[in-house]
Amino acid sequence: MTPPPGQVRPATAADVPAAVHTLASAFEDYPYTRHVVAADGHQERVRRLQELFLTRIGLPYGRVWIGGEGRAVAVWTTPEKDPTPGFAEVGPLIAELAGDRAAVYEATERAVEPYRPREPAWLLGAVAVDPRHQGRGLGADVIRPGLAAADLAGLPCYLETATERNVRLYERLGFRTTVELPGSDGGPRVWCMRREPGAAD
Repeated sequence: MTPPPGQVRPATAADVPAAVHTLASAFEDYPYTRHVVAADGHQERVRRLQELFLTRIGLPYGRVWIGGEGRAVAVWTTPEKDPTPGFAEVGPLIAELAGDRAAVYEATERAVEPYRPREPAWLLGAVAVDPRHQGRGLGADVIRPGLAAADLAGLPCYLETATERNVRLYERLGFRTTVELPGSDGGPRVWCMRREPGAAD
C-alpha cells in the first residue's frame, strides 16, 4: 500500500536524492556547518557531507524518517546497530570535505565529546526541513517516530544544536539542555540536549 502524500515514514534508498537535497539545503547556512566546513565550494561540500551521513551511517546503521514528500528528514543512530565502522569509513572523507576547517571541526568534536551519552541512547544526528517549508511543524512531525521508538525501548535521546530556535523546538519535544558550550575559535554556541524515556511533549 502506498502511504498518503506527506506522511512520515521510514526512508528507503529511493528517498536518498530528495533527502540529500533537503539536508543540504537546510544545513548550507547553518551556523555550525559554516564554522566547520570550508567556504570554497561550501554548498557542494555540505551536500556531500550530508549524503555521506545519510547513506553510510543513517540508513545502514541507524533509523531515518522522511516526511512532507521529502521536505523533512530525521537521521538517528541507535544502540540497535553499532555505527562505529561507518564512522571509521567516512572519517577521512569528512576531514577532506571540511577542507581548511578540518582542524576546527576536530577541535569542536573534542569539545563536545565528553558530554555525549556513555550509556545506550538514541542519537538524533540530523534533522532538516527544506527552508521553503519551515515553520509548518514538519520538523517535529519527522522527529516524533524516533522519540516513540526510543520510548518503546526505554532509552534516552540525545542531540546537539547550534541555534536557540532549535533549542525551543526540542524543548517542546521533551528535551532539556544538559550543557551549553561557548563557541570555540569564533564559532557558534552548542547546546547538548537530552530527553528521558517517556518525556512529555
